[in-house]
Amino acid sequence: MKDTAIPGPGICLKRIDQYAFKLLMVFPLMVALLFSGIGQTDALAQQRVTISGTVTDGETGETLPGVNVIVVGTNIGTPTNIDGYYELSVPSLQDTLQFSFLGFQRLLVPIDGRKEINVQMRSETISGEEVVVIGYGTQQQGDNTGSVNSISTSDFNDGNITSPQQLFQGKAAGVSVTSGDGAPGSGGTIRIRGGSSLSASNDPLFVVDGVPLDGGGVSGMRNPLNTINPNDIESINILKDASATAIYGSRASNGVIIINTKKGRVGQDLAINYSTRLSYQTNQQRVDMLDADQFRDVIQNKLGANAADELGNADTNWQDEIYRNAFGQDHNVSVTGAYQSIPYRVSLGFSGNEGILRTDRNDRLTGSVSLNPSFLDDNLKINLNVKGMRVQNQFGNQSAIGSAVIFDPTQPVEGSSFGGYFTWLDGNGNPNPLAPSNPVALIEQREDVSTVYRTIGNVEVNYALPFVSGLNAILNVGIDYSDVANGEVVVPENAAFEYTGDFATSGLRVDYDQRKENELLDFYLNYQKDVAGWESSFDVIAGYSWEYHYQDGFDYVTNFDRSDEANLDVRQDTDFATENYIVSFFGRLNYAFKDKYLLTATLRQDGTSRFSEDNRWGLFPSAALAWKIHEESFMSSADAVTELKLRLGYGVTGQQNIGLGDYPYLPVYTYSQPNARYQFGNEFVTTLRPEGYNPDLKWEETTTYNIGLDYSLFNDRIFGKVEGYIRETNDLLNVVPVAAGSNFTNRVLSNVGTLEVRGLELEVTGRMISTQDTYWELGVNVSKNEDEITKLTTVDDPSYIGVETGGISGGVGNTIQLHSVGFPRSSFYVFEQVYNANGKPIEGLYVDRNGDGVINEADKYRLESPSADYEFGFNSRVEYKNWDASIAGHASVGNYVYNNVKSGNAYYSEMFYEGYLRNAPASVLETNFNNAQFFSDYYVENASFLRLDNINLGYTFNDTFNVINSLRVSATVQNVFVITNYSGLDPEVFGGIDNNIYPRPRTFVLGLNLNF
Repeated sequence: MKDTAIPGPGICLKRIDQYAFKLLMVFPLMVALLFSGIGQTDALAQQRVTISGTVTDGETGETLPGVNVIVVGTNIGTPTNIDGYYELSVPSLQDTLQFSFLGFQRLLVPIDGRKEINVQMRSETISGEEVVVIGYGTQQQGDNTGSVNSISTSDFNDGNITSPQQLFQGKAAGVSVTSGDGAPGSGGTIRIRGGSSLSASNDPLFVVDGVPLDGGGVSGMRNPLNTINPNDIESINILKDASATAIYGSRASNGVIIINTKKGRVGQDLAINYSTRLSYQTNQQRVDMLDADQFRDVIQNKLGANAADELGNADTNWQDEIYRNAFGQDHNVSVTGAYQSIPYRVSLGFSGNEGILRTDRNDRLTGSVSLNPSFLDDNLKINLNVKGMRVQNQFGNQSAIGSAVIFDPTQPVEGSSFGGYFTWLDGNGNPNPLAPSNPVALIEQREDVSTVYRTIGNVEVNYALPFVSGLNAILNVGIDYSDVANGEVVVPENAAFEYTGDFATSGLRVDYDQRKENELLDFYLNYQKDVAGWESSFDVIAGYSWEYHYQDGFDYVTNFDRSDEANLDVRQDTDFATENYIVSFFGRLNYAFKDKYLLTATLRQDGTSRFSEDNRWGLFPSAALAWKIHEESFMSSADAVTELKLRLGYGVTGQQNIGLGDYPYLPVYTYSQPNARYQFGNEFVTTLRPEGYNPDLKWEETTTYNIGLDYSLFNDRIFGKVEGYIRETNDLLNVVPVAAGSNFTNRVLSNVGTLEVRGLELEVTGRMISTQDTYWELGVNVSKNEDEITKLTTVDDPSYIGVETGGISGGVGNTIQLHSVGFPRSSFYVFEQVYNANGKPIEGLYVDRNGDGVINEADKYRLESPSADYEFGFNSRVEYKNWDASIAGHASVGNYVYNNVKSGNAYYSEMFYEGYLRNAPASVLETNFNNAQFFSDYYVENASFLRLDNINLGYTFNDTFNVINSLRVSATVQNVFVITNYSGLDPEVFGGIDNNIYPRPRTFVLGLNLNF
């Protein structure tokens, strides 16, 4: 594949001079505020009272050196010493002390006559003191010009957290996290401002300690992010607008999520932390189906004697048979400290979680090492991070969920053949492949296991060059490696069901393996300079990035013949390997004038081997301005305003992960399967089939305009932000028809469309109480997001209705959604149902919307979409002395869901076929539909909801034991309740089609956290 290869670092570095003019980009440096005590006269000192105490980290219990302690309204102050101890003379015992420290919340504590005041500080401050992580560096929150949400450990959601996305669900406006299902270690779908594509990926880019993660899935894993232990995470920074994300260029159209893990600090004493959580999961949710008595009544009275002959004598609730109450455990130990000038952190974690679906299980073993030494008088800094994981999965057969819904409740679990399970048989005495399969047999007679190993690591070297003050050279080398070992699926030849996959109709054995390797090399220069005479500061980076992505694997599939176990037929034996490269040149300029007028400019040029040489390179610029209004003289009398900053941003980002593999622009030939070879006489020949391709494929490009206002009032008691944005994706990928004979297919993916997304976001947090003993914080965020497809074809075609999407269960190839111009993505495309005087739907009767006297496809209309009109997140935390309590939740208004469980099963003709019966939802007694009405808008429901995600209560014991510095016990309930009018199992359905969801359980968690 020489044509697709991009030169490695050596050759590409020679081209830097060609792009030098693009690399001079600048960004501002914000200097942290330093407080120091001012000497006072001896006379005044004699009138003062001495206050002393110790300042500790409220999370870890460690003492905090260097905390600034000042008397509010004066310049009297002092820093804490290396042991976190301070001693300060104050004018009056009625004064108030202010404690401030970089990375922690500012704390105001009334003295109230006390002479000893010990303080616990909480992480995450605002108004210019918080350090946020951005692309290739950090920045003071007050100097940030882009749309960035920084979420630290004190903000993370509590409970049995198995994956990073659970930590920030509901915490940031415009960031939607929808959990996939209730399986242990399950993933979620993350959408930042709705995504930017129709056909390509809409997932954000994850960067862990400077290493971009592979955007694809890992075979044998429900969720690749599950390999990252949430207990090792210190902060999560979400970059939302293009001025913040453009530094990542071709992968940043859908936002960037930067994860930083915990590390040691210079001068830190040895600290050991052990935490454990024990969880209990229960599921009371059931799809409302006919019970055994209702089922018998319907069969006997509606379907006649032939159907009644198939009834059994049992009373089986099949959903109860496949679900269980489940247990989980999570244990983590970490050692943090500093050996001379080498800070370190080492951790080991294990979590084992059963699923509420029988046989479902996920076990994860993780380890991490972080070393952060400095040499040459801190001129040479090295960050070494290595994280290793082993995940063992046992997958419960989720086909049993759908089967449990429709299986005949009058039949027993056990039978006399095929492993002892009841099954519907065909005329040959074998399991009927058309009939529903015994749900318990589906679970118990299928073994599906995998073991996944993953390593994420990097070494970052930061050297302060001696010949230019403020100039640093940074080299970052990283790797993301995963290996799926021993992936295996086994269905025995005597199974009580037919395997109806692509390669077998009896017993089955699948062996698979996969290896992924992603390599990274970043090199860039960083120059920081304060020019006092100009009242200006500069921060400039310019650099080069090289990434290599490789994947290989194999699948070996055989099936058993029921008549002879030894007769094995090899159905597939496939080896594969693929690779791609990304090469980039980037730069950023940040400039601050008078520390209140800020400018950020970014430029990145990416080249990808996924496109042809003519379309390989993409250029992604951005610019942003910010004005610290609160620093202006005319705001001096506005005592209530602590911060007021206006931000304006513009930028272009790209999309090269289009979902067609690594060579979408090249002609590809596919080998025929072994059971689809061509026969010449007695010889079977494997053929090659040409696939369709488009040599002109190129980047999707998204342009974003953003306006934001950051505010903080009443000395940081109330703070937040307001954002508005417009995003337009050009060269949008869409599948369009091509002329007959011009390609190997009649439809091909092409860059032809445009998509516009508009939104508003509001975040507000109130620190209602902040004293030494009591703390109460309440946060709410609201987002409104609208999307509209504005173009889908190269030329206007009135007859082109759009792209059918949203496949549903029932019939063959049916879809229920449509991408069409002038409407939101995935709008439901349905008939308008007619109802009788009692409000019941009339079967087969729809509104003739075009008035031509005929009901046909022309009468369908576009009805709402799965995207919500408004999304909300809310959280509150209360602390009183050693007690703490918190709640968190989220809500959605105006999201619609197609209830495919009902539409695919709630009609009488579906309940009886020759030789077997099927159950139906109880709603069939209301509609009395005899036949399927798949396209009725009756099944499109408003699924607005309010979900309380968790409630947490904890108590911390301090200095109670000789060896233990602190001990915290906690109790948490997750998925507390959902309020909704949706009639299905769960209203939170990504994509808007509800078809046999793995229920999300309610989880009860007991936690213990010890610091030594």
